[in-house]
Amino acid sequence: MTAVRRVLLVRHAGTAATRHGDVAADEPLTDAGRRAAAQLRSLVPGGGVAVCSPTARARETAVAAGWPAVDEPRLGPLDLGLWGSKSLQEIGGMDPAGLVRWLSDPSARPHGGETVLELIERVRNTLAAWHEPGAGDLVAVTHAAIVRAAVVVAMGAPAESFWRVDVTPSSVTELHTRGSGWVLVRTNVTSA
Repeated sequence: MTAVRRVLLVRHAGTAATRHGDVAADEPLTDAGRRAAAQLRSLVPGGGVAVCSPTARARETAVAAGWPAVDEPRLGPLDLGLWGSKSLQEIGGMDPAGLVRWLSDPSARPHGGETVLELIERVRNTLAAWHEPGAGDLVAVTHAAIVRAAVVVAMGAPAESFWRVDVTPSSVTELHTRGSGWVLVRTNVTSA
């Protein structure tokens, strides 16, 4: 039997922005987010290596869950350029056509930041670097966009499906190695 590597992608716990469905600034977790993060350990059995996005919300999630995570810059959030730290309502008010284009065209860059296609490629390269069958579990605390992109890559789905993947705060998505690719085992799990 071939050895399998398991990668557990954990979306950071809730912040004030995620509570409203807004674009998150690099802000701390809410009290409820801290409590939810502490419960994540029950969703991730076993040990393994832990890495996290270099954002405060990801680091705080890792600490609350009890994972001594090392910063991994490739797990950083989607770069939204001029739209960073603005609410969706603000973005829609200042650039409604750009927002619609961004949500429907993975190559759109109305904010001047990273396109969804570029993000998917970043995640594809990260998963390729992690593809070591039998290397042991890897826990990666990150953002919804990274998890969405990982699901798209694992499924071989078109980039247009990116926005069709739901990723709840404090959820776990599990991938396993298979051959030269990945298998989606479970996604958006929020309770043991």
